[in-house]
Amino acid sequence: MISPLFAGMLFVYLYRKLESKMRFKLKQIVFFLYLFTGHAQVQQEINPPTNIKSIIFKGPTEDQFPVVQLGEKMKLEFDDLTANEQDYYYKIIHCDYDWTPSQLLKSQYLVGMDNQRIIDYENSYTTLQPYSNYRLTLPNENVRFKVSGNYMLEIYNSIGELQFSRRFVIYRDLVQVGGVVRRSRDFNYLNEKQVVQFSINTAGFPVVNPKKEVKVAVVQNHFWPTALYNIVPQFTLGQELIYRYDKETSFFGGNEFLNFDTKDLRVTNFAISRIELGEVYNHYLFENIFRQDEPYTYFPDINGDFLIRTLQGEDVSREAEYTKIHFSLPYTSDIGLDNVYVIGKFNNYTIEEENKMRFNEEAGRMELDLLMKQGFYNYKYIIEREDGSIDLNVVSGNFHFTENNYLILVYYRDFGDIYDSIIGIGSVNSRNITN
Repeated sequence: MISPLFAGMLFVYLYRKLESKMRFKLKQIVFFLYLFTGHAQVQQEINPPTNIKSIIFKGPTEDQFPVVQLGEKMKLEFDDLTANEQDYYYKIIHCDYDWTPSQLLKSQYLVGMDNQRIIDYENSYTTLQPYSNYRLTLPNENVRFKVSGNYMLEIYNSIGELQFSRRFVIYRDLVQVGGVVRRSRDFNYLNEKQVVQFSINTAGFPVVNPKKEVKVAVVQNHFWPTALYNIVPQFTLGQELIYRYDKETSFFGGNEFLNFDTKDLRVTNFAISRIELGEVYNHYLFENIFRQDEPYTYFPDINGDFLIRTLQGEDVSREAEYTKIHFSLPYTSDIGLDNVYVIGKFNNYTIEEENKMRFNEEAGRMELDLLMKQGFYNYKYIIEREDGSIDLNVVSGNFHFTENNYLILVYYRDFGDIYDSIIGIGSVNSRNITN
């Protein structure tokens, strides 16, 4: 990548050499160089084509968003429904605090080389829907990580087409982070919002100018679209940075996720009304309801996540079946002409045609069927308004009682550094929310 300094020197040299009629063209060229060097593109997670399903990406914990210390292992797993044992390759991109690619060269953040083929894969065994299951462990014998920070993992096919990408973070445990979740003090959102208040103890770590050197991101349930950034310390108390905001660190509480379990193919339960066998098993869920005006009810969930499991085999990765799950939601005036989607970590909260509900005029309800691997799933309904805005909780409602998990990431960039490292993390839960 051309540095802004080099581009400027090149401009001055050529500008003096050229005739005046050529100088206007040169100014245009340098303008585009400036755009290229000064405005790096934010890395967004890319969702896979329809043949790739059940992307599992986790570190040492069960949460399907890897937050690992430098040197710890993380695992990626996914299925290809074409079952052709295709070749897939992985690349790794280091990103800054704002998820733009950092200025580090690959040799500065990786030991070894990426762009390697995923060699650990097997075909499904005795399943109605055939598939190939792929597994990747990082770090491995080909590549290790040198520095902490934000990362993006990209998966490509054999002809170099990007199939999907997923975020992960690597941190070093250099500062201590503690926090609590409180009820909002804003009377407009007293019963709907939760506030994350926390502190960062920098004892033993040299922070000279915390407002410039330290940055923080707060993420609810590993859902990045609602993450909060650019939060400066409210004040400093000795070696502690204090963040006791109300509005600046508040989140809508949402509601507990809906869920179903298909680990046993042939048995109905509290969420599944009936089962039919066609080309694959069909699981029809009970019709869900709008919960925004219903009293809050605590029902343990896994905050949008999912877990692949089956009672029909021992190797979950290869023996779990794919079944067609049928969702339904009554049509009401709250929906109007808006679009309704079913989302969860199982589809990375994506909004696409595949998970868009259709109106069944005969039944008077919204319906959707999705092909999903056996397991326990959390899901929710969201609405896309005609103006393109997304309403995450119009169907489920917002309650300050809702159990949510909050991840606090502490980034650091010293004077002269060219990337943002992560020097500590914190995790707080709203289960014991206080006023």
